[in-house]
Amino acid sequence: MDGVLALVGSGEFTPAMDEVDRDLLVSIGRKRPRVAIVPTASWPDGEPVFMRWAAQGEAHFVNLGAEPVPVLIHDRATADDPAAADAISTADLIYFSGGKPGHLLEALRDTAAGAALRDAHARGAVIAGCSAGAMVLGAHQLRMGGRGFLQPPIGWQDGLGLAPRLVIVPHYDAFPETLVLPLALAAPEDALVAGIDEETAMVGRDGSWLVRGRGRVTIWRGSRRERHRAGAMVRF
Repeated sequence: MDGVLALVGSGEFTPAMDEVDRDLLVSIGRKRPRVAIVPTASWPDGEPVFMRWAAQGEAHFVNLGAEPVPVLIHDRATADDPAAADAISTADLIYFSGGKPGHLLEALRDTAAGAALRDAHARGAVIAGCSAGAMVLGAHQLRMGGRGFLQPPIGWQDGLGLAPRLVIVPHYDAFPETLVLPLALAAPEDALVAGIDEETAMVGRDGSWLVRGRGRVTIWRGSRRERHRAGAMVRF
């Protein structure tokens, strides 16, 4: 059975996500689960930022009793490193932190690391992504050609598809919701737009998702909007 997915709006490796991450580790059923920390999305922001995310993820999961392993994939070339692919394929939980979603998707698509991720998911490993790390796991991903997030022109590209049907919009409560309605109406046919508030997560698989954290998840089905607070089960 495919493993559990955790789609996080923001707050990776902080106390805000302690409870969610602790429960993910418990679900694995091992005394010290092995966690692959993958900060690839932050590489375009510079090596100091990249290494800071790796260190923060490592410290976070050590404190939760896991065995974290930073997987320092910079780009497509390093994503084809057999050691990086092996670290992902043998992990119990693979965590993608935030940054630039287009860069992360390019690094994972049709590379050894991307293949290892799919194999790990198929054998039941937990896959978690925050912000950009969550966006790439959906069926479709925004291709942004403007000056910033949700600024036109906006297009679409295929995501990794581990979360079928979903277009994932993190940091949902950090910008005006009026920006999202045109996006929802322009989404690919049969796609659902999932807006995940900051410090909030959708956790699940096979079309059933539990909302966790301080905020809400907003699902757009075309022009129809649904709100789901922590503890709610969302199915589609």
